[in-house]
Amino acid sequence: MTTVALPVLSPDQRAAALAKAAAARTARAQLLAGLKAGEHSLAEVLARAGTDEVVAKTKVAALLKALPGVGDKRAAALMDQAGIPATRRAAGLGQRQRQALLAALAD
Repeated sequence: MTTVALPVLSPDQRAAALAKAAAARTARAQLLAGLKAGEHSLAEVLARAGTDEVVAKTKVAALLKALPGVGDKRAAALMDQAGIPATRRAAGLGQRQRQALLAALAD
């Protein structure tokens, strides 16, 4: 097994990377809070996965758990029913998987 060395970053590069990561976490938290509050529907959010980097990199399980009335077990069951692996991110969903997931939620 080969190991890959991490790149050596200057203090400025490291600070920029940390700031970028913090901004991404904040944006993801706002997205999930919007889902929880009902400001956005899951269909709207999934439609943005192709153009919005924050949505694209968010795990489908996290999006489901942000919905009112959906916890760990229901999210896992919905993903299993739609044939979506537990580690899948929103950008990695195919059209059939999206439709199956939205149909499973409608039940």
